[in-house]
Amino acid sequence: MSDRFLPDWQQLSLEQQIAQLLVVRTSGAYFDSQIAYPQYEAPRDRLQHLISDLGVGGVILLGGNAAEVALRCQKLQEWATIPLLIAADIEEGVGQRFAGAVQFPPPLALSAIASQDPDRAQQLARSFGEITAAEAIAIGLNWILAPIVDINNNPANPVINVRAFGEDPETVSQLTTAFIAGAQQFPVLTTAKHFPGHGDTATDSHLELPQIPHSRLRLETVELQPFRQAIAAGVDAVMTAHLSIPALDPDYPATLSPTVLQGLLRQDLGFEGLIVTDALVMQAIAAHYGPGEAARLAFEAGADILLMPADPEAAIQEIAEAICEGQIRYDRLEESLARIWRAKQKVCGARPTSFLPHAWEQEPAIAIDLKAVSQPKHWAIAAEILTVSQEHQGQPLAPQSGINLIVGDRLLQATYLSGAAPARQLPSQQGLRLQIWDTETGAIPTLTEPTLVQWFIRGNPFRGSAGADQVVETLLKQLLEQDQLLGLVIYGSPYIWQQWRSQLPTDLPAIFSYGQTAQAQAIALQSILQSADSSKVEAFTT
Repeated sequence: MSDRFLPDWQQLSLEQQIAQLLVVRTSGAYFDSQIAYPQYEAPRDRLQHLISDLGVGGVILLGGNAAEVALRCQKLQEWATIPLLIAADIEEGVGQRFAGAVQFPPPLALSAIASQDPDRAQQLARSFGEITAAEAIAIGLNWILAPIVDINNNPANPVINVRAFGEDPETVSQLTTAFIAGAQQFPVLTTAKHFPGHGDTATDSHLELPQIPHSRLRLETVELQPFRQAIAAGVDAVMTAHLSIPALDPDYPATLSPTVLQGLLRQDLGFEGLIVTDALVMQAIAAHYGPGEAARLAFEAGADILLMPADPEAAIQEIAEAICEGQIRYDRLEESLARIWRAKQKVCGARPTSFLPHAWEQEPAIAIDLKAVSQPKHWAIAAEILTVSQEHQGQPLAPQSGINLIVGDRLLQATYLSGAAPARQLPSQQGLRLQIWDTETGAIPTLTEPTLVQWFIRGNPFRGSAGADQVVETLLKQLLEQDQLLGLVIYGSPYIWQQWRSQLPTDLPAIFSYGQTAQAQAIALQSILQSADSSKVEAFTT
């Protein structure tokens, strides 16, 4: 083929061609000593081997700050003889994964706005996509693994939950196509996930294989609608779901099913872009299939990109053997390579001037520019979404002595609860003393004073449950019975807020925010604390 800067894949060996299907994971942090998840994240020497020697087609990053990710992306591209797709799960903005950039509230906040003002919600969703793409490009990313187009029609869903844009097909379709339109103003790839719909399950596929029991007719009328709209809007990629859906395929999960990928997605929905698997190291797949086997089955089923294979070498070897032995047609590989080359042609053309001179670098250079990251106008959009979507009742809390209890699970790992976090600092101006209770590590506190409770809870991958901690509910009930509950702030789950709102006295200060970031804390506490320092609030909201 005669692309402007990509080499002809026919000049590559079979193993090098197959390697282009693989996207491997590493840390966004620059140094090996900063790696947070060594079981998933390749250190420098291993990563350089995967890119320079094996020739993998892409990398997915997690962690680090925006500035070092920019350096990281430059180094990764320097190692590559064929430009890389560099991806990240930035469903809530670049700042969700990389410190310093803008982090938006979870997408479900836009659904709350859409219920009152659909036009404004769509405008904000478009800005959400535009800002995410602008900041991604600025630090060297070229593939946004968003938006989620799953419908969160099961409040008990622990893995989708507030990551969804809504609870019905129409809202999700309108908001996700607006997000895609915003992102399409930049040379980045967008991704609709998780096909054919991961919303109506109470099982986390990171931990085990969920099952969707619905009929084909139900899937057509509900789950598939946002995917149809995303495809019509020109989404670049569709990510598979690790789901068992007997109505579509009684034998294989969707990620490994030719019926789902080639039949439903390619033929019935007419999708011509990249099909990318969800991470193949997730237990829904890894617990049931060997690393090489999972990669081969996914490719054979119709996937173009194999995300985070547990063993890249085994994946390449098993697919190569299957092609050489005639189990998989060679032209099936060429079909995927053609799609990958089109995607790389779209997003990999411009290289920073500091890169080493590869043949594909002879394009107009665009230097990475961190001035495009964390702009006040970007934070203002996030603040508007937080402010308009939050709910509250009761009167502001007057200054008095008592306890500021911050509660939640995994708080010891929470970057949003640093020493300067508004949830820690602003209540101290009311005379409240800080106490932190991590429900995973600490005993239930004994509280004998008036207490403001700030509860951080949301559905998250690996959490296993979207429900409330029973111990927290017991404590709240005790405080209510003893008339010691000064106020309640819930950050994250609208479902927990709805459950508790009706149990609270109407005059009790209470507020719900979809966000958990410092910005979300400042905006929420400004509404509930009578003497919140406006200058300190301002610092977190612009």
